Amino acid sequence: MSQNQNDPIDPNQDPLPEDHIDAPQDASGGDLPAELEVIARLEAENSQLKDQALRAMAEAQNARRRADEEIAKARKYGHSAFAKDIVSVADNLSRALASVPPEARDAAGESVKNLVLGLEMIDREMLAVLERHGVKKLDPMGEKFSYEKHQAMQELEGTGQPAGTVVHVLQAGYVLHDRLLRPAMVIVAKGDSAPPEPKADGVDVTA
Repeated sequence: MSQNQNDPIDPNQDPLPEDHIDAPQDASGGDLPAELEVIARLEAENSQLKDQALRAMAEAQNARRRADEEIAKARKYGHSAFAKDIVSVADNLSRALASVPPEARDAAGESVKNLVLGLEMIDREMLAVLERHGVKKLDPMGEKFSYEKHQAMQELEGTGQPAGTVVHVLQAGYVLHDRLLRPAMVIVAKGDSAPPEPKADGVDVTA
């Protein structure tokens, strides 16, 4: 039975607890601050998990990109060791052809001429095959010496060429795509001394 506010208070009746009187409650009867704390914690965990997922995706993309780059390099340069061996064979073939001067070919019999002609065809075909696989021959005769592509074996005076000009190729070089496979061994011009100034009536005009 409910008690009216004007009715006298029974001193033997138990008082209501303070927390029951003061604590606010939501519609479901739960503690509102506690629920907000749970929501905040869940939002923080969700944000952390989302950040971890994004980092994992970025790492996976970077790993896939690095793997693709390594595969591309392997396809492009993976046969470099084999190419070095093949260019050595091409060098020996070129030396064999160079050892037969034109006058010796003209004086040789028909069989020898055909043999030399066949070797020349093989030499051209070998260079064409190498180029199809990215290997290109370097013949820098007359070019400016480059430390990146050439190896100077000697400097030569009295060539009439500017200093640093390649005046003789001892061994051709090769590149594999954009990577040096073997430098060209060359002789470069040392540069001639400046010619003396002309004299007038036996007198050195530079004096």
